[in-house]
Amino acid sequence: MKPRDAYAAFVIWVVLTALGEAFVLRANIYPLAGNEFARDVDDAFRLLMALAVPVFTFVVTVLVYSLLRFRRNGEPAEDGPPIHSHRGAVWGWFAVTSGLTLLVMVHPGFTGLLELRESRHQEMVVAVQAAQWSWNFTFPGRSELEKVKDLKLPTDTKIRFDVTSRDVVHSFWLPMYRMKIDAVPGRVNSVYVATEEAVSYGENVNVRVQCAELCGTGHPRMQVRVEVVERPEFDAWLAEQEAG
Repeated sequence: MKPRDAYAAFVIWVVLTALGEAFVLRANIYPLAGNEFARDVDDAFRLLMALAVPVFTFVVTVLVYSLLRFRRNGEPAEDGPPIHSHRGAVWGWFAVTSGLTLLVMVHPGFTGLLELRESRHQEMVVAVQAAQWSWNFTFPGRSELEKVKDLKLPTDTKIRFDVTSRDVVHSFWLPMYRMKIDAVPGRVNSVYVATEEAVSYGENVNVRVQCAELCGTGHPRMQVRVEVVERPEFDAWLAEQEAG
């Protein structure tokens, strides 16, 4: 590659990278975040995408530029000249990508897990049982609520969901809180959620419980609309469910 080709490719890479970074940092591509941890997860994704953009645009630039600049028509008459790698470029690429990998392992990877572990001081434990194709919930000191279609949760409450399954593998997913855990027969998996302000499914479709594991013909219908309400309204709803 001649110096002018390298310079042209570099300029294209810089422009594409700037456009990509602007999109990643400014575009609102994330759904409703229901608590601080969900916002931390969004920030982690934003960081990972920002780090991935230069690598992605570099590969795209080299590929597209090479196809357009050095294309040949018809069958080649002979093999092209051998290409020798540049030792400094190879080691530089290795060092940069290795450094980025270690960075994301430490933050947000390790630091994020520490923050999640520190928040595991639940105020309420809710047992969840999945079955084709519904969700059953058992609140503390209450009987099981079967085939729930509308679920209410109290505001400003830390909740641990203990999730299992009656039949096949399901996946308990709360999009608003960015939390998901498998529901496995014969095993209990736990996921932690901290609710904040009142919000309902009518305001945003991400306020729901959704099965995120293909579990049969009724899989698309296996969702529960969620409403986060003040504690008195939650207690009244829970009593009404048991009475009804």
